[in-house]
Formats: sequence, C-alpha cells, structure tokens
Amino acid sequence: MICPLHGPILKEDLGHYINKYDIWSSYKAEDDGVLVAFASIYGNTASAARELVKMLEENGAKKVAIADLTRDDMAEAIEDAFRYDKLIVLASSYNAEVFPPMEHFLKHLKDKNYQNRKIGIVENGTWAPSAARCMRSIIDGMKDITLCEKQVTIRSTLNEETRKELKVLADEILA
Repeated sequence: MICPLHGPILKEDLGHYINKYDIWSSYKAEDDGVLVAFASIYGNTASAARELVKMLEENGAKKVAIADLTRDDMAEAIEDAFRYDKLIVLASSYNAEVFPPMEHFLKHLKDKNYQNRKIGIVENGTWAPSAARCMRSIIDGMKDITLCEKQVTIRSTLNEETRKELKVLADEILA
C-alpha cells in the first residue's frame, strides 16, 4: 500500500506507480520523442516550427509534440518537456531579449530542475537576433543538458538556406 501525503491511497498496481516514481525522481524521460516548443510574435517562428515538425516526422522521430507557448496550456508544455528526451525551442527576439512566453517556459523548466535532455535552439530576429543568447543563458544553468551544435538563426521568414539549416538540426537532434 502507498499512502501519499496528498492524493489517494494506492492499493493496486503498485509496480506501475513505483516505476513512475523511479523515472520522475531520477529525471529520466518517459518516452523517446521531441517536443518542439515555440513562441512566435507574427507567425513566422510558428511556420518554422511546423516545418521542423514535418522534418522530424519524415526523419523517423518516434513521437513529435508541438507547443505554442503563446496560446497553449503552459502546464501541458512543461509536462511534454519532461515526458520526452529531446526538446527544440524556437523563439523570436524581443527588445534585445527573447519573447517572454519562451523565457517563462525555460525558467519554469529550470525551476523544476529540468535535466538529462538534448536541446536544439532556433532564434528569429531580423536586424539584431538575441533570442538564442537569452535562451542559452537559461539553459546553461540546467544540469546534464546536451546542446545541439547546430543553432539556427532565421531572419524574419524561412528561406531555402534556413530550411536546410533546420534539416541539419532535425538530423542532429535525432542522432
């Protein structure tokens, strides 16, 4: 019997609950998959995120989830970040920083001790991209994170060159 401080008393299928506790308490991923989380101001970063999802699926990713941090439930985005072993963050530059919904998401992950994951970074900025620097500064404070070598900078909208760079990132995160 498991008698938690908060919640119901568990009497059946205790192995299932103990296994979940082991996964969660050691910060392991539950599933092999990728969360693509984005924060887009005008829709161009959102378009890049959707194209990246297609690339990941075409490359054989077992599971790909997508989260629009400006519209979707933040708690579900956090849940998916912990569920999957890989994360790609895409955000617009904003006032020489990163668009606030992405900052909020990453700080929340850091506060929850997010670790043992592989992360890719994509920024969008026309004249002075700053999102990657800001996202990286938050991610650098997390434990046991493997950052993809390929970092993509989009200048407003996707073009053939940045599509190729997204493909390289998709290949690297799945390697």
